[in-house]
Amino acid sequence: MVQKAHGLTLQQLRYFIAVATEGSISAAADLLYVAQPSMSAAMKELEARLGRTLLVRSAKGVTLTVEGAEFLGYARQVAEQIELLEQRYLGRPPSRRLLGISTQHYSFSVDAFVKMVQASGAEEYEFSLRETRTEEIIEDVRTLRSEIGILYRNDFNQKVIDKLLRESKLVFHPLFLADPHIFISRGNPLASKERATLEDLEDLPRLTFDQGSNSSFYFAEEILSTLSSKREIRVSDRATIFNLMIGLGGYTISTGIISDELDPSIVSIPLDVEGRIEIGWIDHAAIPLTEQAQRYLEEVRSVVAGFGVQVLG
Repeated sequence: MVQKAHGLTLQQLRYFIAVATEGSISAAADLLYVAQPSMSAAMKELEARLGRTLLVRSAKGVTLTVEGAEFLGYARQVAEQIELLEQRYLGRPPSRRLLGISTQHYSFSVDAFVKMVQASGAEEYEFSLRETRTEEIIEDVRTLRSEIGILYRNDFNQKVIDKLLRESKLVFHPLFLADPHIFISRGNPLASKERATLEDLEDLPRLTFDQGSNSSFYFAEEILSTLSSKREIRVSDRATIFNLMIGLGGYTISTGIISDELDPSIVSIPLDVEGRIEIGWIDHAAIPLTEQAQRYLEEVRSVVAGFGVQVLG
């Protein structure tokens, strides 16, 4: 049985955070200018002190165990608080800001990200924003590639999404409810209508975000994914989908929240269908959010509220 020693050092926590973030002991050693054997020994000593396995080592690098992921959350909190103390009382400059976000293709996610970066005031930072497929969002958060994921669920996909989140030890936090809207170009004849119907859309190309090898309707970003369409085009990014709205007169179904600054050529029109879209964010059940992640969520709430939408949490 491993004999636990008393106490943890701040250096151990910072080493562990670097290893978890880089996914590699050697990469973390290079980042912190530490010899690789010393970094490896520090990780083994940390695990010995805790009496727990935090890392799974392989030829491809390291991944976190469940306990390792939980420990990382608390380690980040401690490191953040120490940094704030050092800035306030020792006059030390802010360290490099870190945050990873994975999201479905929503302009409000990008708008909030822009505002978060602008407000950070950090001279150095390493932020990542991945607009990606539904399944990859969940995997990114599960493996801590991203701290937060943003996606939607409704009555149709909720059981499947919630089951996958439980298996990944992730939690869905409701953010807001939205009535379905279509996104179309300003030049589309439907842009002058107060509301659109499914009949209005019958002859228009339906544009959807490609979900890769997992083409299950449950992973679609758009509601009514099971309805057939005479003209269907799958795309992988928002720039392409907007270009196709303009060039081909296509449409997609989403929340109705769209930034005029980021997407000035696109408008949203309410769609006469039953059902609502629930947008939320996901994170690890056992890992507290870093302050940077909390700041991003504050910006998301602010952006959404600016469109007159009631924020749920």
